Amino acid sequence: MIEGLSELDLNSTDEAAIAQLLRDCFPTDYGGRSFFQQRPQHRLIWREGGILAHLALFYRAIRLGDNMVDVLGVGDVATAPVARSRGLATALLDHAIRLGGTTPAQFMILFGARGLYDRAGFSPETNALIHVDMTGAKTESVHHDSNAFLKVRPLAGRNWPKQDVVDFLGPLF
Repeated sequence: MIEGLSELDLNSTDEAAIAQLLRDCFPTDYGGRSFFQQRPQHRLIWREGGILAHLALFYRAIRLGDNMVDVLGVGDVATAPVARSRGLATALLDHAIRLGGTTPAQFMILFGARGLYDRAGFSPETNALIHVDMTGAKTESVHHDSNAFLKVRPLAGRNWPKQDVVDFLGPLF
């Protein structure tokens, strides 16, 4: 069953369960945290007894060329190994897309290579990016690069500006 959690309502038991889920699903060092680089504003979880799947949502403004644009970032998508192939991540992502459509966000953005994202209408993009490297949850240098895993899904009927530089005004999601 899908449950939405505001970050301010996250209790210590759920936070520990999400941190364990991320440890079980990613080789990346989350340092025992329930998030990779920054805390999200909202989380979607699938709970059956315990937390079996998780998706984080980051609502923020970024710069696309000369324009400030509200976007909804998707990150920390994980399904417990014992619950894979049941469509839980798909259900969470579909719910996130519906939720995104009710916000002022013009686009959803994520970084990933799974077919799940392509099936949900996310398209790969090759824009130049500006972002702060926060690997290991430490502020490092500002990067001017591109990312082969950038995927975008329009929410407000606007076309993604393929030539514009994308300034994340901070870290990636």
